[in-house]
Amino acid sequence: MYQKVILASGSPRRRALLSKLGINFQYVTSTIDEQLNHNKNIVEEVVRLATMKAYDVARIYDEAFIIGADTVVVCEGKVLGKPLTKENAIEMLKFLSGKKHQVITGVAVINKNVKFIKQFHDITDVYFKKLNDDLIKWYVENDEPFDKAGAYGIQSMGCLLVEKIVGSYENVVGLPVAKLFDVFKEIGISPYRGL
Repeated sequence: MYQKVILASGSPRRRALLSKLGINFQYVTSTIDEQLNHNKNIVEEVVRLATMKAYDVARIYDEAFIIGADTVVVCEGKVLGKPLTKENAIEMLKFLSGKKHQVITGVAVINKNVKFIKQFHDITDVYFKKLNDDLIKWYVENDEPFDKAGAYGIQSMGCLLVEKIVGSYENVVGLPVAKLFDVFKEIGISPYRGL
């Protein structure tokens, strides 16, 4: 049976990751305010935002399975979202330089019609190289950091900043597709026969 799948995100990186699963989907950008409550558990907060994004899109597409996702970077207890200015991006990258941080993505898959909701998260440890000011300035001047949590994207020039990762690479990009695929199998969405 055909199941309609919608990604509640305008992120080209999330779309590219979801495309790798070989599943037909549409994408619709959520319009919710993505403000985190920094006084609450950060894992619960990214899952909450992911769920709000999915329900926001479900107001229009209640017959579809909708995927919401939200990603943050956490280093030494400090939560880093998307930089607003070049100065903000430089500050974030200087802070991450030579340190380990965590990339946390919360995901929600919902379908209002069948009252289905599945929430989960993934955490990846990322180790940054010691970055000099010239490299940071060059990176920021290429407009790479904007619209990315922590001011970098590992899937493009940001890979030059990273020493190693422990965990899911796709999670760092913004969507833990291996865990998402398990949810798809549970609800009967799969491009492969027999799964």
